Amino acid sequence: MSNKAQNPVKALITTNEVIEALDELDGGRVTDIAAHIDRPQSVVHNHLTTLQQLEYVVKSGNEYELGLRFLAFGERVRHRLELYEIARPEIERLADRTGELITLLVEEHGRGVYLDIGQGSSDIQYPAIPGNRIHLHCSAVGKAILAQLPDETVDEILDRHGLPPQSSQTITEREELYRELETVRKKGLAFDMEEFRDGLRSVGAPITRRDGGVIGAVSIAGPAHRMKETRLKQELPEVLRQSVNVIELNINDPDVR
Repeated sequence: MSNKAQNPVKALITTNEVIEALDELDGGRVTDIAAHIDRPQSVVHNHLTTLQQLEYVVKSGNEYELGLRFLAFGERVRHRLELYEIARPEIERLADRTGELITLLVEEHGRGVYLDIGQGSSDIQYPAIPGNRIHLHCSAVGKAILAQLPDETVDEILDRHGLPPQSSQTITEREELYRELETVRKKGLAFDMEEFRDGLRSVGAPITRRDGGVIGAVSIAGPAHRMKETRLKQELPEVLRQSVNVIELNINDPDVR
């Protein structure tokens, strides 16, 4: 899974650091960005002005922000993915049916990437924005994917990204996670008992091809006071499986679309 370049372009690495800092800080002055990535202000200024010239960054007063050009790239990438086009209607139906937050996640470079979000009538504040990346070990939708990957791939992901805590309930020990993933494989369902965020629970299921390869996962998430035992582990899994079955059918049997 290693993707390290033999001769990385240092200037490009710095540009990427600047872009990510703009994202993490939601924009900022040269001094803010320089302090955030520990680079000289002159270097950061050169990269920012170049990005501005190329129309990837906009400037308002003394502050720089990411430009909308990134949005065009993201949307084109997303719409090229068969899974997104097929799953999107089902994600919307599932959100309407449950009233909860629905997430469609795929794995890339050992992290989870939100491909689509269905808000339903849920009033919860959840940091799920299409394109956002998350660790796979701390959510139902992420564990649903991990459980379908070969053991050696899971080990590579954990070696690279670790098991950082996201809440007071996050699994941070490998052996405990391995046991959890074995249960997920047997049941075909993953549960997040406030592991991603305190007060938030979810149930997730993998989306697989006919050969068993995993291509993504879907989850239903909601506040703990609405996600009691019966609803979380009996009622919602049934409607989740129905939606996942529809998605898998359309992916594996194009003639039925």
